[in-house]
Amino acid sequence: MFPNSLSGRFLALTIIFVMLAEVFIFVPSIARFRQDYMVNRLERAQIASLALLANDMIDPELEQELLENAGVFNVVLRRNEIRELMLASDMPSPVAGTYDLRDPPATTLIFDALSRLARSEPEVVRVIGNPVQDAGILIEITMPTEPLRAAMLDYGLRILILSAVISIFTATLLFFAVRALLVKPIKGVVSAMKSYAAAPEDARRIIRPSASVRELSEAETALMTLQTDLTTMLRQRERLASLGSAVAKVSHDLRNILTSAQLFADRIERSEDPVVARMAPKLMGSISRAVSLCESTLAFGKAEEPPPQLDLVPLVRIAHDVIDSERLAVADGEIVFEDEVPPGLVVRADPEQLYRVLSNLVRNARQALEAAGRSGTIQVAAGENGQAWWITVKDSGPGLPPKAREYLFRPFQGGARKGGAGLGLAIAAELVKGHGGSLELKETGAEGTVFLITLPKELFGEDRAAE
Repeated sequence: MFPNSLSGRFLALTIIFVMLAEVFIFVPSIARFRQDYMVNRLERAQIASLALLANDMIDPELEQELLENAGVFNVVLRRNEIRELMLASDMPSPVAGTYDLRDPPATTLIFDALSRLARSEPEVVRVIGNPVQDAGILIEITMPTEPLRAAMLDYGLRILILSAVISIFTATLLFFAVRALLVKPIKGVVSAMKSYAAAPEDARRIIRPSASVRELSEAETALMTLQTDLTTMLRQRERLASLGSAVAKVSHDLRNILTSAQLFADRIERSEDPVVARMAPKLMGSISRAVSLCESTLAFGKAEEPPPQLDLVPLVRIAHDVIDSERLAVADGEIVFEDEVPPGLVVRADPEQLYRVLSNLVRNARQALEAAGRSGTIQVAAGENGQAWWITVKDSGPGLPPKAREYLFRPFQGGARKGGAGLGLAIAAELVKGHGGSLELKETGAEGTVFLITLPKELFGEDRAAE
């Protein structure tokens, strides 16, 4: 598990990166070491040649000893434009190359050093440099490459060992630093997430930001916000589930009551009283819709809102039914209902669901006017273009408050009327969405509110095939 941990990988990467950095340091260092080595041989050779300058004739054995101590085969010193062979001995092989150390470029030194490390065969090379203390124009030596290469390898090995020690020491310090500053806080966040996942409804398990690192503190704050919102949503979901169960039970009993009322309404419909005969069909229609709504509510408790049964229906008939139903709830002259739906306009919709949508919008408009304590108008208009049918519900009410606009189509949050549950617009939006259309707030203000329903004309999938 250690190599797969954050701190373990950080330790390994630190060692690798430090070693790579040491490699970049090693290349110029080894080039500098080679240059210093050969300059040192030039200085030794110059010192050895002083013995010959002091005495023109020296013993061959002494000359050989001087050359061995200097680590060269021969020494040439140029003084006063004269090139003199100061010390000489037999060379095991011809000169394989010449290197001029008088102000060479860095790239040349690096290339020559790497080339020397790569070549293991023994060679003899010529080295040219400036004499120390200006004792001549230049000094030239020939020297073997085996001692130079051996010294370079020894120096490189020491650098490698030192680099490894530095890398391990640095990585170890960083390892403990990362564990303290990053790994431990991250484990705390993970532990808090696991604890919250075990019981998300328990607000005590919500994380409290405590990290000193800014990025981790921001992550903890974002997680706390997420957990808080999720806990609130879970509590609301539980309340909705309880409410849904209660509504389903009420709808079941209400359906039975309405079924009995429907039987009595059937008898009332047979009355010969002209007023009763005129009102009975509307009463029957209202009871039938109530029964249908109860059945839909029961179905919703088991699954989702049933899909709409799309058909081409005259919109004016639905609009008339909605307006007539709402007109019964107000006194004459207080609110004027205007029906601006073209008589021949036909839309593709589920008539029952579209009735519910329009009824919700018109009822909301009526209740807004009544809550404001003033008279006004409510207008239902419609039209079409090449892509869609549109329906507008407009009122001259006081407009929607800012809070209602913010959560307009959210259940239990978008209620504009005091005491309202905020379900009407949420249900209407869901039903319109099931038609493939949209319900939106077109405008609202002191001059009134306008809602726009858009129903597309284009069909997809099975609907297109059926057509």
